[in-house]
Amino acid sequence: MDTRDFLDLLRATYLRREAELKQQFDRSLPFGDALFDRWERARRLNFGEKASIYNSSLVYGDVRVGASTWIGPYTILDGSGGGITIGDYCSISAGVHIYTHDTVFWALSGGKLSKQTAAVQIGSCVYVGSQCVITSGVRIGARCVLAANSFVNRDVPEGTVVGGSPAKVIGHVVGEGDSVRLTMLSQDLKK
Repeated sequence: MDTRDFLDLLRATYLRREAELKQQFDRSLPFGDALFDRWERARRLNFGEKASIYNSSLVYGDVRVGASTWIGPYTILDGSGGGITIGDYCSISAGVHIYTHDTVFWALSGGKLSKQTAAVQIGSCVYVGSQCVITSGVRIGARCVLAANSFVNRDVPEGTVVGGSPAKVIGHVVGEGDSVRLTMLSQDLKK
C-alpha cells in the first residue's frame, strides 16, 4: 500500500468513526481521541477499574490512578520527578497539568543547582477544573474542588474549595455521598 492509499484509508476510517460519535454522543473528537478507547488505555496504564484517559493526554513517569477516575483530554500527568497518585472517583478536567518537578533554580543558577522534585498526591472524590496547574510536592485531600484556571502550589486540606492564582481557600465541601454540597465563603464585592 502506498502512502496516498494509506492516508485515504485513515481519513475514511476517521470519518466513519466521527459519524458514529456524532450519532451516538453528539460529539466530534480529534483523530486519536476518536479512534482509541480511553478505558482500554487506562487498563494498559494499570489505572484502577473503570478509570479512563483520553489519547491526547500525556503521561510521564510513575502515575497511579484509582478506580472510576476520569482524565480529560489534553492533560499532562508528569510523574517523572517523584510520582503522581490520584484517588478514586476523581475528575481531572481538560487541560490540567500536574508536575512533580521544576527547573526554576536550575535555570536561574545557570545549571549549578539541580531541578526540584517531589511527589503529588490527590485524594479520592476530587474535582480538578479545566486548565489547573498543580506543582510538585502538593497534597490534595479527599473531597476537594480546584476551580478552573487555578495555580495550586500548596497543600489543600480535605473538604476544601480553592481557586485563583495562586489558589486560595474560597469554600468548603460539606457532607458526603448524595448529600454533598458546596459552601462558599462570603466575598466583599464593594470597591
